[in-house]
Amino acid sequence: MKTKLTQVTLAFLSTTSLMMAGTGDFAQSIAPKNTSLRDLAADRPDSTESPITVDKGHWQIESSVVSVAKNSSGGVDTETWTWGETNIKYGVSDNIDLQLIFAPYILEKVKVGGVETRTEDASDVTLRMKWNMWGNDGGKTSLALFPYVKIPTKTAFSNSRWEGGLIVPFAIDLNDKWSLGLQAELAYVYDEVDSDYDLDLLHTAVLGYSVNDRVGVYVEYLGIMNSDSNPYESYASGGITYAIHDQLQWDVGVVYGINDAAEDSNVFTGFTVKY
Repeated sequence: MKTKLTQVTLAFLSTTSLMMAGTGDFAQSIAPKNTSLRDLAADRPDSTESPITVDKGHWQIESSVVSVAKNSSGGVDTETWTWGETNIKYGVSDNIDLQLIFAPYILEKVKVGGVETRTEDASDVTLRMKWNMWGNDGGKTSLALFPYVKIPTKTAFSNSRWEGGLIVPFAIDLNDKWSLGLQAELAYVYDEVDSDYDLDLLHTAVLGYSVNDRVGVYVEYLGIMNSDSNPYESYASGGITYAIHDQLQWDVGVVYGINDAAEDSNVFTGFTVKY
């Protein structure tokens, strides 16, 4: 199973890398060229958010063009395709931006005993506010407070419950090439098993390396602790970013579950652009 997942991942990464290289000249010609903006700081592709906000009066679009998640547990095989999940951001002040996250199309295929069922629908809507405490316009470190709320849309993938939480991302530039990001998140989520709300603690650490002015790579660890009796989940991830322009970036990445409680894998590609 792991070998098959690795082959799929390598094929996905190779295809996306060729696409990134082939579309570079075209994207360069249409990309925004506002040099007065801050350097592009995206919350994707890793799970560790950036503490840097979008410039006041400007928009930033972060979209996962497609992601493929797979999981096998207890004789149930699940494959989930998510298309166009997008985070739309707007800078309302020098240190605050507002965000809306929504996936317009999700396809889930569940196979049990050779019988497959398919579900297609949209996601819930998540509203977030990033409040940068320091480091927006210089310095080696930066930190932000990041409250959010999930609004149920009552689609096939909605649990019809309001949820929310607080994210606290911290970043430090170790030198000209290396950077470190740390994050803690408290999430108030509904547990359908015991029909009650739980408090999850998510923690991440990501190490990034700038290969050159255009290419960056990262490796990351993600852990999820639950206030109930659910087992601890641990994940490892990695990916590549390619700066087509100062305000336009493409990315590709993969997440692998380390222990049995975690989902098996998720492979994705997307982009970030600021205007």
